[in-house]
Amino acid sequence: MLITLASGATIVLSSFLLFLVQPILAKQILPWFGGSSAVWTVSMVFFQCTLLAGYVYAHWLQGRPPRVQRVVHLTLLAAALFTLPIVPDVAHKPVGEEDAARGILGLLVVTVGLPYLSLAATSPLLQRWLSQALEPVQQKQVYRLFAWSNAGSLAALLAYPFLVEPWFDSDVQSHAWSVAYAVCALGCAGVAWRATGTAASRATTSPASSPPAVEPVPGLGRHVVWAVLAMVPSALLLAVTTHLTQNVASIPFLWIVPLALYLLSFMLVFEGRGWYVGLVARWLWLLPMLVLTLGMAWALSVNSGMHPIAIAIPLFAGGLFLVCVVCHGEMAALRPAPRHLTRFYLCMALGGAIGGLGVGMVAPRVLTGYWELPGLLLAVALVGAGAAWRAGAGRWTLRFVPLATAIVVVIGVSAYGLDYLGAQNNGAISRERNTYGVLRVTQTGQGPQAARQLLHGTIMHGEQSVAEDLRRRPSSYYGEASGIGRLLEHKGTTGPLRVGAVGLGTGTLLSYAREGDTYVFYELDGQVVSAARRWFRYIADAPVEPQVRLGDARLSMERELADHQPGRYDVIAVDAFSSDAIPVHLLTREALGVYLDHLHPDGLVAFHISNRYLDLSPVVAELARSRGLENWQIDHTPSEPHQRISRWVLVGRSIPAPLQAVGNAIPNRPNAPLWTDRYNNMFKALRW
Repeated sequence: MLITLASGATIVLSSFLLFLVQPILAKQILPWFGGSSAVWTVSMVFFQCTLLAGYVYAHWLQGRPPRVQRVVHLTLLAAALFTLPIVPDVAHKPVGEEDAARGILGLLVVTVGLPYLSLAATSPLLQRWLSQALEPVQQKQVYRLFAWSNAGSLAALLAYPFLVEPWFDSDVQSHAWSVAYAVCALGCAGVAWRATGTAASRATTSPASSPPAVEPVPGLGRHVVWAVLAMVPSALLLAVTTHLTQNVASIPFLWIVPLALYLLSFMLVFEGRGWYVGLVARWLWLLPMLVLTLGMAWALSVNSGMHPIAIAIPLFAGGLFLVCVVCHGEMAALRPAPRHLTRFYLCMALGGAIGGLGVGMVAPRVLTGYWELPGLLLAVALVGAGAAWRAGAGRWTLRFVPLATAIVVVIGVSAYGLDYLGAQNNGAISRERNTYGVLRVTQTGQGPQAARQLLHGTIMHGEQSVAEDLRRRPSSYYGEASGIGRLLEHKGTTGPLRVGAVGLGTGTLLSYAREGDTYVFYELDGQVVSAARRWFRYIADAPVEPQVRLGDARLSMERELADHQPGRYDVIAVDAFSSDAIPVHLLTREALGVYLDHLHPDGLVAFHISNRYLDLSPVVAELARSRGLENWQIDHTPSEPHQRISRWVLVGRSIPAPLQAVGNAIPNRPNAPLWTDRYNNMFKALRW
């Protein structure tokens, strides 16, 4: 009993640390790679692949003698201690056009690779050692420890946004995790010593005449089924997370919710209380899963990206959870005897890694659009049909309702998927994809109304009229009556301007350029620059040649200051959209300090905060107050074609009277958050 409790406690702690480190590190490196949702996606791929490596190692090690197992694993745990604390080295910050995915993977390998590998192997090894130390009738209980481990993982994910992120800065988080890892390593050493010793003793004292019954090794088909049932929910997890973070916000809350539900499904089906056992229980999960699968496919089609957050998150998160319960439930129903436990976990990890690699690494390099999500929904519908067939237990009358529902859903998902593909192709004249997402150029309208748009996912980055006499006019969020338009027109009356713009888009700001002006654009994605030059005319028609500096804007600006080359800009326009929101690292007190160091004493910083899901006005106002600056919000609701509703906030030492006349100061809100590099919480800014 004591060894079981000690093993369970160590497994829970190792799993807690295994998943707590994911948001800790992903959020720390998020600013280094432009605040893109790709940081989380690539990080998840790394963690899944390292988990697979840990399970491969555990499967190999459990075939060695008990003493060898103990010595080798404790050596690995000890070696990992020398790589602590898990603080990312600034030497890994990108300096230009490096491949973001490769940079993220390399950084994580160096920072947390060895500790994560050792933790990943700890749970299956302890379960296997415990099964060998228990009586034969008790051995099947070790699968409940897998539910315990997922409970620890879930606790870590829930603790991060509510207990860790709001109260502790990033340095404290990294060092506290490192201390907890050392405690876990000591606990694992104690359990390993006791469990492997007991197992060895039991092996030498068991009567030779009554060997325990041995279950044969499962066949290849069973291994493939395990891997497929693990692959589908793993791939859907990343696809849904990407969909939410790119179209809402790249924040830990929207990383954690899908992953938490993924883990909760493991807890339910492996806990041992029959949550997914029997015909009725299967139907209670299977039928709602099929309905929500159809709902997700509908949400992707004609109304893609336009659903309120209160609908989008429950729909996709709830659908993901039900898919995970059904797939993991079917997998649990096919689990082998504890003797083959590490083989089972290995197939599970292999399927998860294949799903993660497919969505996180292969799809961005092979597909030109987000085809993986509708494709996965079709795969889910087919899995549902297979589960419905199995649920009937050979009786056609019991199979009919869920199987008929599954067939209807397969047809519906296929129809909505084709509708989604058609919507993505509608008017598209160019489509490219990389780590940062899908970039499309579309053309709509006829005659004087014809215009081209640049879209990143569902987010519009700018548009331009095709008509010769209209194409020089500022459009979308940058019209003459917008905040940035009024600011540039006012500043332009004083002489040549120096303008720094965070985010290029289509280059619309150049419609305000005059001879003698200097325009410097900081752009993260090289594909945006190529699209702006090829498909739009703002750059070509400008009276000045703009400077384009590739890489994350803040890192580029910091390097320029370090080289004693401040921009002395009259205007800095912060308009770098990511998931329909300015990336967090561009909205902190330290970021504002960088802008001010580049700003002329009479200059102004203009933040573009037009947003469907986030209220960023109080955030910008608090940043201004923290630096003793004024803020002024200018909203614009246009009636002209090719114009969009916009909200800009101007920040500076003083706001000129002509600009004050068309806007208003943001009122002071009690307890308004001050975002810093070490503390920021976008969850509180969500509009529900």
